Amino acid sequence: MSPVLEYKRLIAEVPPKVIHTEQENRSYLAKLEQLDSRWAELSKAERDLYDTLAVLIEDFEKKAYNRRAATPIEAIKELMLANGLKQKDLVGVFETASVASEILKGKRSLTTDHIRRLGKRFNVSPAVFL
Repeated sequence: MSPVLEYKRLIAEVPPKVIHTEQENRSYLAKLEQLDSRWAELSKAERDLYDTLAVLIEDFEKKAYNRRAATPIEAIKELMLANGLKQKDLVGVFETASVASEILKGKRSLTTDHIRRLGKRFNVSPAVFL
């Protein structure tokens, strides 16, 4: 079957459209997971459908689950937790343990040097801490 005919058959089964409800989102997620489970064998048309569904799902979830960005302090604490670090482990990023403590309690602001060193320490963009 030609790729064009195959794609037409696929979109007849799963018509791609803007997602408006959780039920529609779950349905598209189920199809995406089914395609993903046999990724190596997917045809060009199936991969095109996969990409289309992924875009539609992402668009819905951005709108439906409008999440706020983490504050710089929340980001530091989460990175510390993920890396099994304690406050004292940040000496070197911050001048002293007391500076680290004040920053993590919100009593002191991050400096540009702190932000740069945090980015290097955790191997993330410094923008995470802005």
